Amino acid sequence: MNRKIVGLVLAVAAMASACAQPPLPEDHFYRLQVTTSPAPLARPPLAGVLEVGRFVADGLTAGRPIVYSQSGQPHALSEYHYHFWVEAPTILLRDQLVAQLRAAKVARSVVTPEMRVDPDFVLSGKIKRLERVVGATPQAVVELELAVRQTASDSLAFLQTYRVEEAVAADSVADAVAAINKALGAIYAKFTADLQRL
Repeated sequence: MNRKIVGLVLAVAAMASACAQPPLPEDHFYRLQVTTSPAPLARPPLAGVLEVGRFVADGLTAGRPIVYSQSGQPHALSEYHYHFWVEAPTILLRDQLVAQLRAAKVARSVVTPEMRVDPDFVLSGKIKRLERVVGATPQAVVELELAVRQTASDSLAFLQTYRVEEAVAADSVADAVAAINKALGAIYAKFTADLQRL
């Protein structure tokens, strides 16, 4: 009788171990963060208050999962299931730009809409590409459209599209994020320099 019970217990244990699932990968979260700070400008090119609105993007790029494409297939996009931005890129890119423009002193004040200040200028941004490119030569691609509107005349003061492709040091998501941050820093530095010509 004891042998039958022991055999039954062993059979149930074997079936349970056969049904066990491997553990799911852990979620990973990444910051968009420009690590370089611009030198303050001697004279602010925008005389007044500059409001920087939340960026816009297509549905896939606006989400928190990190987006990637295959080399040679730029029109087919996918998103990772376990790699996320800490917040939506539309907010992260806006906040990083605000920090850069404040450090550069491009205006008397640089604010966001939540501050409810009447701005003299409004900056809008569109994320056209923000992705990792997987393939033989991995890279990160960042493409942004940035526009500045003067509120008094309701006229367009500035409009430019910036695109940077940055090589990725190794074929990992973390290395791609580092390359995206570097590309973003290059775009913001060029944009700040371009504002001086207004």
